[in-house]
Amino acid sequence: MKIVQMSDALANKIAAGEVVERPASVVKELVENSIDANSTWIKVEITEAGLQQIKITDNGDGMSETDCEMAFLPHATSKVKSESDLFHVKTLGFRGEALASIASVSKLSIQSSEGDEAGTYLKLEGGKIIEKKKSDARKGSEIIVEDLFFNTPARLKYMKSLHTELGHITDLLNRLALAHPEIRFEAIHNDKGLFKTSGTGDLLQVISQVYGMNVAKKMLLVQQETLDYAITGYIAKPEVTRASRSYISIIINGRYIKSIPLTQAIIRAYHTLLPIGRSPIVVLRIEMDPILVDVNVHPTKLEVRFSKDKELFTEIEDMIKSKFREITLIPEIQQKPKPKIQSFQSMMNFDEPVREASAQENDKTQAIENLQQNPALNLNQNEIKETTSYIINDKQMNNTVEEHNPIVDFQERETENIEHESQSIENSKMRVPQMYPVGQVQGTYIIAQNENGLYMIDQHAAQERIKYEFFKEKLGKPVNQSQELLIPMTFEFSKQESIFIEQYREAFENVGLNFEQFGNQTYIIRSHPSWFPNGFEEEVIREMIDQIMNEEKVNIESIREDAAILMSCKRSIKANHYLNQDEMFRLLEDLRKTTDPFTCPHGRPIIIHFSTYELEKMFKRVM
Repeated sequence: MKIVQMSDALANKIAAGEVVERPASVVKELVENSIDANSTWIKVEITEAGLQQIKITDNGDGMSETDCEMAFLPHATSKVKSESDLFHVKTLGFRGEALASIASVSKLSIQSSEGDEAGTYLKLEGGKIIEKKKSDARKGSEIIVEDLFFNTPARLKYMKSLHTELGHITDLLNRLALAHPEIRFEAIHNDKGLFKTSGTGDLLQVISQVYGMNVAKKMLLVQQETLDYAITGYIAKPEVTRASRSYISIIINGRYIKSIPLTQAIIRAYHTLLPIGRSPIVVLRIEMDPILVDVNVHPTKLEVRFSKDKELFTEIEDMIKSKFREITLIPEIQQKPKPKIQSFQSMMNFDEPVREASAQENDKTQAIENLQQNPALNLNQNEIKETTSYIINDKQMNNTVEEHNPIVDFQERETENIEHESQSIENSKMRVPQMYPVGQVQGTYIIAQNENGLYMIDQHAAQERIKYEFFKEKLGKPVNQSQELLIPMTFEFSKQESIFIEQYREAFENVGLNFEQFGNQTYIIRSHPSWFPNGFEEEVIREMIDQIMNEEKVNIESIREDAAILMSCKRSIKANHYLNQDEMFRLLEDLRKTTDPFTCPHGRPIIIHFSTYELEKMFKRVM
């Protein structure tokens, strides 16, 4: 007989390979059990990044003696009774394999009580109960996992450094705290505190404890409710970025999950507000009927599947975009608070100009109002921060493709734009104040001023935004027809590219692009879609080839977007280009009319703002 049934011990070790990858996996499963047990306080104590000991204590429901023993049997669970329950999962755990798998590769002890009478103490080694006795009646559970992987030494070879393993644990606990602000978490490593949350239910307060106060003060509340979804959370202003997308936390029904499509929807919402290669800090909590999401996709339960995914992605993208349209995205640099704001003139008993005193008082009043609007930050009203603000301004420019002098086109376009001055442009003007140019620095940066202070504008980035919005509008509404070429275009492609062209020839033809083979890897194009920007045909065609190879489809909207960015960059004024006073003023006015007057299409800032008070402070006119 060749086929035999595996023993429970061997089966549990194999299951442990799926559930227990590293110490963080143990922490995840045990803390999630504490959350499911309705705990309001969870303490995590770790020794040597969890490889030596992991101790989880909670004040949850606890277990009876019988349940305590049953919990370590394979696939034992209190959360799923029938097959239909898998489609209505409301708990974090439900597979019933975590405790059995953890116990099979460690030395584990547990004491648990429902609080009414004496509890139960069990000690297990390699999954087998070796000791059992009564414990105290404190309601809740305490689980200690020691010598993880002691009986599977090969697994230890794949463990990283202690710092790496501790990093995974800390990241996990951060996500759980963000997912459950109503629970008080406490984490300790080698007898030193890692972090602690208050458990008040205030998500912004948890964000400040996880990412710091400076980040929390630059988070924006977002909320949206539909028939299927209730979405709430915080998104960072575009000035707060990180190099990794791991700072995006998505919580579905209290469960932290990873979703590439959802993350992409969030990134799309930020669009050109983010610098290339940077990602935002986002915490979104989404409540929905459990039947709309399948959490039984992966053993770690990190990946899920949505039944109405497109509706959810669109809802989130629109919600974030709408929030950004409501505010002025002016980054602020917080400086150390001064005990008292006082000018040199007042110290010397000189009379200060009334205007300067009013401006200072307005700055103070506005700062106090801003702080009062965010009570969750627990800021002292006396801690008034002086700020240096950065404005990122951009604008829509309706100039013609056949441009000779980029500045002259500003004036030529003015009459053409009258009918396009929509409410969004009026809102844009309100978000960006009128600025009056006074000069240039190195033919690159415009210096401007108004009653609010001094501004420095990157002229190339400003015109990039103006032209980008113009070209995007033109390319976004093309006539669906092809344009015959007087002289056909000839392309040479690699063998791999040629294979993809042949494979997806129909997809290309559907968008109006016909490849005529002329040799092994040479193709002739006699016509192309009429929306192709003049002078950039080759770049657009090659972009379509790359997209087909990477995504196996042609996304026309994405291609038009890339073409608009390319054209705006190529046809904008460069550095060392000197402008006269009228040209600078026109550029700034055009910039104010853009839909998103804050960044260039690549996400770089356009304007830096120094307030009048900040200038006075730098020159020691005030203290």
